[in-house]
Amino acid sequence: MANKLKVTLVKSTIGCKKDQIATVEALGLRKLHMCVEKPDNPQVRGMIFKVSHLVKVEEA
Repeated sequence: MANKLKVTLVKSTIGCKKDQIATVEALGLRKLHMCVEKPDNPQVRGMIFKVSHLVKVEEA
């Protein structure tokens, strides 16, 4: 398993619940198709699970 995850925002947060929008912002994603690298830990995995319909995840 990789130590880092590459998270990409592939769908807009318009119309999403406030907690989902806050989760996307907490991941550091601001615009569509923006990528960030996050450590692979349970906290980040939980955030990704919450907004899994908005993001694409790859091992970095």
